[in-house]
Amino acid sequence: MKHMPNPIINYYDFGIVVISGKEYRHDVIITPSRIISDWWRLEGHRLQLPDVRDYVLEDVDSVVIGTGFNGLMKVDEEVINTFRNRGVEIYIDKTSRAVDKYNELVKKGKKVLAFLHLTC
Repeated sequence: MKHMPNPIINYYDFGIVVISGKEYRHDVIITPSRIISDWWRLEGHRLQLPDVRDYVLEDVDSVVIGTGFNGLMKVDEEVINTFRNRGVEIYIDKTSRAVDKYNELVKKGKKVLAFLHLTC
């Protein structure tokens, strides 16, 4: 079965992201089938396994994590290892570079899961 292509991210700047023409002003999760807006973590500047647990079993090739405009969100090793152990590529960078990586992977036909922190 052919998968639905991920949406393209049109624009990102501090505190704002535009995905498929729709503007979001809170952190977002993008899966191959939907966008979850207003995403919150247990601790704002730390990504922990409970924050991503509902998405670990998503059928994806890659995970892209945007750590914020200035890269202040830290990603726990447990998160990284959980995705790697499922054979999923993981990319972690400041959100502007993460958005570029996300779009590059989507254009290559990859199924991508993205966690994007829009501020800090």
